[in-house]
Amino acid sequence: MVTKKEINYTIYRTTQEAGEQLKLSAKALANSRSSGKGIKLPFIKMGNGSVRYRQEDIDEYMESRLVNHTGEVA
Repeated sequence: MVTKKEINYTIYRTTQEAGEQLKLSAKALANSRSSGKGIKLPFIKMGNGSVRYRQEDIDEYMESRLVNHTGEVA
């Protein structure tokens, strides 16, 4: 009997989509990419100059900011 393998596909987000999830403007993400300051989120630069973010990196960033109270440093 042949069984199907589970295939996991990586989800890629545009700058606009990533910004919407993070409640940041596309410009804020672009400035962070350019300056290296602000949000530290890995990105993929495509051959045509467009940028993509992996959903797993967005999720990891959000998890890294998780705190239990306002006195904690994220």
